[in-house]
Amino acid sequence: MKKPAIERLHAFDLDRAMVPWELRRQEGKELRRTVPRESHAAWKPGKTRPDPVETVQANNKGRQANLIPLRMGRMAASPFAFLRGSACVMARDLAETPITGSSVVIDGDAHLNNFGLYGTPQREVVFDLNDFDEAVFGPWEWDLKRLVASVNVAGRQNGLNARERAAAVERCVSGYRFNVNRLQQMGVLDVWYLHAYPDRKNPILKIDPKSKAVIAKTLAKAQRTDNRALLPKVADHGTDGSWTFREDPPILTKVDKATRDKVVKGLNDYSESLSLERRFMLSRYHVADVAHRVVGVGSVGTRAYLVLLFGNGDDDPLFLQVKESVAPALAPFVPKLPVYEHNGKRVVVGHRALQASSDPMLGYTRIEGRDYYVRQMKNLKASMPVEFLTGVTFNFYAWACGTILARAHSRTGDPARIAGYCGNSPVLDEALASWAESYGDQTESDHAALLKAIRQNKVKADLTSVDAS
Repeated sequence: MKKPAIERLHAFDLDRAMVPWELRRQEGKELRRTVPRESHAAWKPGKTRPDPVETVQANNKGRQANLIPLRMGRMAASPFAFLRGSACVMARDLAETPITGSSVVIDGDAHLNNFGLYGTPQREVVFDLNDFDEAVFGPWEWDLKRLVASVNVAGRQNGLNARERAAAVERCVSGYRFNVNRLQQMGVLDVWYLHAYPDRKNPILKIDPKSKAVIAKTLAKAQRTDNRALLPKVADHGTDGSWTFREDPPILTKVDKATRDKVVKGLNDYSESLSLERRFMLSRYHVADVAHRVVGVGSVGTRAYLVLLFGNGDDDPLFLQVKESVAPALAPFVPKLPVYEHNGKRVVVGHRALQASSDPMLGYTRIEGRDYYVRQMKNLKASMPVEFLTGVTFNFYAWACGTILARAHSRTGDPARIAGYCGNSPVLDEALASWAESYGDQTESDHAALLKAIRQNKVKADLTSVDAS
């Protein structure tokens, strides 16, 4: 398959002056001549579209074989779960869609569940993107299309009819358009300073009472979620004073001494990816225990470890997640950049490029030739209860995710050019609502194909807690 034409990064040159934003907006508007906004409305699988189940199974290559049935079982749970786990399927589909040619650092997996609350280094809770395993440099619209597809599919799961799903998608896209239009004339550094604080009044945003209540409840949960709160939930304090993880298979399992030593060595190497002052901080901790931990839907089967460390006594725990980083799903369809040579570093760059504030412990390493990234496990984190949202709260959340995605893209891309393409009318909103409805049908069809393959024993799946009938 031929790679689509995608804008590449400019060579770094501080002598190169930026074109005024008004002219760059006009350039974006001119893109509509070659790629009309209405062209994004159509989705129809091509005759050469690979079998989605075979694509997912190919994506299992290199994962831990004993966990693949668990991954397949999680993806079988619902069409939305399938969408979450099948970035590899959607990657090729996105590459077949119209491309504007205006590129940014994209999340690569910007579905509704990859937004949430987390803590800044200043211990304030913000709302932002919060998963970057698939981050690459590519077309901004690929992120937006994955987001609106998730809005549509989650809406179906939550009982929304076709009209309500379209309204939610249009609200999401209007939030994206609103924010790029707002940010296009803002100072570059000012855009990088922006944060979305869920507990502060926002002059540009009026929140309905129901959405405000959901946010308050989620914020309260985030504020209770930290290293100290996690410790008694997952670890035991021995009579000899030691702390060890409490097994909870298959999610949390012990590792042998050889694996423990390799992970600790990987953490020692990871320290080199931190700034010097943060290495000083990390050096005051010591490892108490290491366990293997299963995470997510799409990541199941990749190697991920949870490490318990202590600093200034038993009241000073730190949990670090050491997570394997594999090639992103979009890699075959975007320019190959030097940062991709280490997938852990690629993920870290995605974190820092797209998030308003990144975890101070964020870094990367290699263990036995495999790439990993490292971050705090519990950092004032909480997810919005997407599965329970309907009506105004669902539409508000879709809108909020759209605005955050626009701000994330504006940090490494050109909001004026994107805003010029998107425009002030609802043309793009309506086009993507149509696209999302068609892709929602496609996702349901792909999910049904997985269930059929499981019933025919072509795919092994752990359906312990899943009804795959």
